[in-house]
Amino acid sequence: MVRKKIPMKRIEDVTARQVCFSKRKSGLLKKARELSILCDAEIALIVFSPASKLFQYATSSMEKVIERYISRSELNLDKSGQSCAEEQIRYNYADLNKKLGEKTCEMSQLNGEELQGLSLKELQKLEDRLDSSLNRVYKVKVENFMTEIDILKQKGHKLRAENRLAKQKKASNKLCLVQRHEHEQGQSSDTSLTLGLKITSGQ
Repeated sequence: MVRKKIPMKRIEDVTARQVCFSKRKSGLLKKARELSILCDAEIALIVFSPASKLFQYATSSMEKVIERYISRSELNLDKSGQSCAEEQIRYNYADLNKKLGEKTCEMSQLNGEELQGLSLKELQKLEDRLDSSLNRVYKVKVENFMTEIDILKQKGHKLRAENRLAKQKKASNKLCLVQRHEHEQGQSSDTSLTLGLKITSGQ
């Protein structure tokens, strides 16, 4: 009977995950012991369970193996410093290039392109994202409309106030002209009357 291949992803069921951890941890420790005996290898193995419980195995002493590892790492640090930096740069470039490709594909899908091969679930998720984006666009559009309306209302109030002020100023100027005209006519009548009286008295 062919064993079913277990997919390499996190086991969601807590009980099944614990059982799998226990079995594979035991197998890992067994393989480490076998490798140390068969090949005379110095091995140190440290495992923390999901509950942070420590499991360890060392062929001699864990401290000695760790000290040996640290001394070897420090010895090779200067030599490997440059190569590590170059490796980090290559890794960052590859990671950024991958993210750029993903974002480019994502933008194409949002524009309705490169949809072939997407599952129904992925298409539904894409549709939900577009609906959410449209809702946000509509909300901002309404807010902008309301802002424009408020600005137009303020301009309307200002124009009406300026119009009333202009009418009041025009009426005031007209009243001043009438009063001035009446005043000038009054002065002319007084002058004529005075002149007439003088002529009569002279005769």
